[in-house]
Amino acid sequence: MPEGSPNEGKTIVMGVRTERLVLRRWCEEDLEPLAAIDGDPEVMRFIGDGSIRSKEQTAAALAFMEREWDERGFGMFAVELRETGELVGWVGLTVPGYLPEVLPAVEIGWRLGRRFWGRGIATEAAGEALRFGFAEAGLDRIISICHVDHHASARVMTKLGMRQERETVVPAYGQPVRVLAITRGEFDAIHDS
Repeated sequence: MPEGSPNEGKTIVMGVRTERLVLRRWCEEDLEPLAAIDGDPEVMRFIGDGSIRSKEQTAAALAFMEREWDERGFGMFAVELRETGELVGWVGLTVPGYLPEVLPAVEIGWRLGRRFWGRGIATEAAGEALRFGFAEAGLDRIISICHVDHHASARVMTKLGMRQERETVVPAYGQPVRVLAITRGEFDAIHDS
């Protein structure tokens, strides 16, 4: 790695690149910046019960995300800016066990630090994660779930070509959510044209 590279000193696991981003597996150095994102009440407003996460909770979530990669062959990518190597958040695929009525299913989700909102980063990263899910992980259908009031996430889902399937409630929190979906064929039709 060239001297002075933004990733100098990091343990890098190969991932995929977009025009502005690197999507990769997690490393130890990601804990502090991810804990800062998870500790922001505005970021966490529509996640679960809306509570912020402690550093210990973020560490446990990171361990879970890495286990998913090892066990399933897909998971949540760490997302960093190519230009600076700065962690902006995550995007990726998981099984949404918190919403049993949609199972079996794989969900795409994302979480970005607030200062990275409104720049098209979620759409760029999620588009690549969908491509990975269909082309590399061999999935046939991917869903996405968001709180009914989380309009920014719903816009990203629509930009990705996802269509709404239903509205329901997350049992553990009583939160009203929308479930959107896209099939491999629908994704290919959008991105091969």
